[in-house]
Amino acid sequence: MNLTQKQQDIIVGTLLGDGYLSSNTKNSHLELKQSDEKKDYVFWLQKGLENLCTATPKQRRDNNQWYVNTRSSPDLTYLRSWFYPEGVKIVPRDIEKLLVNPLSLAIWYMDDGTLDYREKDHYAFRLTTHSFTPSDNQRLVDVLHDNFGVDATVQSTLIRGKRYPRIHIGVAGRDQFYNLVQPYILNCFKHKLPPLYLTPQRLGL
Repeated sequence: MNLTQKQQDIIVGTLLGDGYLSSNTKNSHLELKQSDEKKDYVFWLQKGLENLCTATPKQRRDNNQWYVNTRSSPDLTYLRSWFYPEGVKIVPRDIEKLLVNPLSLAIWYMDDGTLDYREKDHYAFRLTTHSFTPSDNQRLVDVLHDNFGVDATVQSTLIRGKRYPRIHIGVAGRDQFYNLVQPYILNCFKHKLPPLYLTPQRLGL
């Protein structure tokens, strides 16, 4: 089973976000899950990976989450060797070779992004990347710039008394980022985009 380029782009986006590659078998499989409010997103991901999935998404009775798993595959095992070289998810050192498509950016943002919005005068995007190291965060910032022309910075945020890194896409990169991800954002994530009157087009940018 060989992944198409689109399928690899989908999987790379999910792995930077909420996706998990399991190693419980000889070959790895991808596990996807979201809350009931994001049900459409799980079905959308499953459709993009349809020939890899064993079934359609199902809902858990204990927490109402929707989930779907793919088949085990050597292709997924190979990707796991990039993202989990020692069993813990990292940003691969060669991430610039994998994170190349705006589709991956959009999936990553839908999974782990937030909108910092102030009515009529400000918006910025943030990516919750505190599970990655500061050097991993900087690697992602470099790829955003080099592969997509998006200027971003690594910020430090206080969470339960401890500081963690996250990616901030402010005025220097927000319009480019918006234009790249907006075509892919599903309706259940529209709250992560600025209102129409504050888009780059309406701002005259």
